[in-house]
Amino acid sequence: MIRPRVILADDHTLLLDAFRKLLMDECEVVAAVSDGRALLEATATLRPDVVVVDIAMPLLNGIDAARQIKQTLPDTRIIFLTMNEDPELAAEAFRAGGSGYILKRSAGSELLTAIREVTAGRFYMTPLVTEGVLGSMLQPRPPGRGDQLTARQREIVQLVAEGHSLKEVGTILNISPRTVAFHKSRIMDQLHISSTAELIQYAVAHHIV
Repeated sequence: MIRPRVILADDHTLLLDAFRKLLMDECEVVAAVSDGRALLEATATLRPDVVVVDIAMPLLNGIDAARQIKQTLPDTRIIFLTMNEDPELAAEAFRAGGSGYILKRSAGSELLTAIREVTAGRFYMTPLVTEGVLGSMLQPRPPGRGDQLTARQREIVQLVAEGHSLKEVGTILNISPRTVAFHKSRIMDQLHISSTAELIQYAVAHHIV
């Protein structure tokens, strides 16, 4: 049997080690990374069959990272991990290209099953939130302020909300601090907010951080 090539992405080292041990008999774990940008680099180089990613990743959250991965590697299956039981978040994860969704508290018993399912071309969702997610997927999504933001704007919102300076954001995104400041100002105008504190609140409310 060909073992699926898997990349693990989580900012908790102990969890990465535990998942690697859990998967070692059935999967080839080709990389383990601790932030969303490292995940993009690893997937571009290693082209895994499956990515297991925490939604709440630093530098680039799991959902936005998944969107970028699926653009270049549409056949890579993505399984989301989270502590959040919000059905709408789960629905958004599937809209972003996810094939699996499990809660961290049940990952020990469900992760291998999820990988088997997604590598067979099926979807897997933890039974703990399935009913609510189906309801969210079937209901039209009300337009929100987050729908106004581009992928680059969401990246900037996350980095600013994480406390990075404009210079640091520019270095991470390979753009000038002046360009970052311009984007930040436009974002705040679009969202009708007037302070960095409000921008952080927005990022938290919309699961960007």
